[in-house]
Amino acid sequence: SAYAKTLDILFGAPEALSRIVAEATDGRFQIQVQGPGEPVPGEGLLDAVAAGTVEMGHGPATLGMAKDPTFALATAIPFGLNARGAAAWWHAGGAAELFAEVFAKAGLVCLPGGNTGAQMGGWFRREIKSLADLQGLKFRIGGMGGQVLTKFGVQPQAVPGPEIYAGLESKKLDAAEWIGPYDDERLGLQKVAPVYHYPGFWEGGAMLHFWFNAEKWKALPKSYQAILRAAAAQVGAEVQAKYDARNPQALRRLVAGGAQLRPFPQEVMEAALKNANDVYGEIAAKNADFRRAYEAMRTFRNEEYLWFQVAEYTYDNFMIRARARG
Repeated sequence: SAYAKTLDILFGAPEALSRIVAEATDGRFQIQVQGPGEPVPGEGLLDAVAAGTVEMGHGPATLGMAKDPTFALATAIPFGLNARGAAAWWHAGGAAELFAEVFAKAGLVCLPGGNTGAQMGGWFRREIKSLADLQGLKFRIGGMGGQVLTKFGVQPQAVPGPEIYAGLESKKLDAAEWIGPYDDERLGLQKVAPVYHYPGFWEGGAMLHFWFNAEKWKALPKSYQAILRAAAAQVGAEVQAKYDARNPQALRRLVAGGAQLRPFPQEVMEAALKNANDVYGEIAAKNADFRRAYEAMRTFRNEEYLWFQVAEYTYDNFMIRARARG
């Protein structure tokens, strides 16, 4: 797993998959689950799986984006799909077939393994009120989001999760994004960076994956491959359900503990969207796989949100008003 054992939902995903597979095969198919560093670091997970150092892994495709930015599209990019849209694109919109070709070049096979849903925008020692407030900001953020924010003058910082609190407390960091309320609560960041901005526009629905060494996958009996597909689907649904069930109460506790909820200003959101589109254009001009995958995602995203606007958002907004009336 790319995730520490303290992240019970994320580390719990491969544990659940291992249990289901063992039960479905009467104990004949055993999968041993190890955390990052046992024996490979989380950031090197995909390379380790491809090389056969480990036969299987669980983590985001963004771990491979340094070698090929196309990988980021399989997890989340700024202003990409939400969790429902990502699932629809993968399972019924052609993404699975598209990425199978991309990942095969790296010696990998993957199955969806959960989604965090829309993430939060992170913890800030002072509120972001304008674009000017982002200049020189030392922000713990990685991936494609870091590339987009760099265009604002933000200084992305690579800091492991366990070190975020100390970085903010010592003022080596001005801000840090992690995941969402349930996981963020464990770090206690509201004590050192009380402003909790939203939304995390760089990860509107972060899809995770189970990764397999391509040769090891091909060597599995077809029945075992089918069991893994079914187990991954069940675990993936449970991961998202757990976040949706636990984030609301965690957010309440964070606010009660001093967190100050603030939306990003509209000018920041609009400028970030423009910057994101500029970044995608730059990458697409150099990378044919990225261009093909991004254009497919963008077409699907635009249609998906048109549908959401007609049905989902109309219903959701009504229910928000209804809730306010009791």
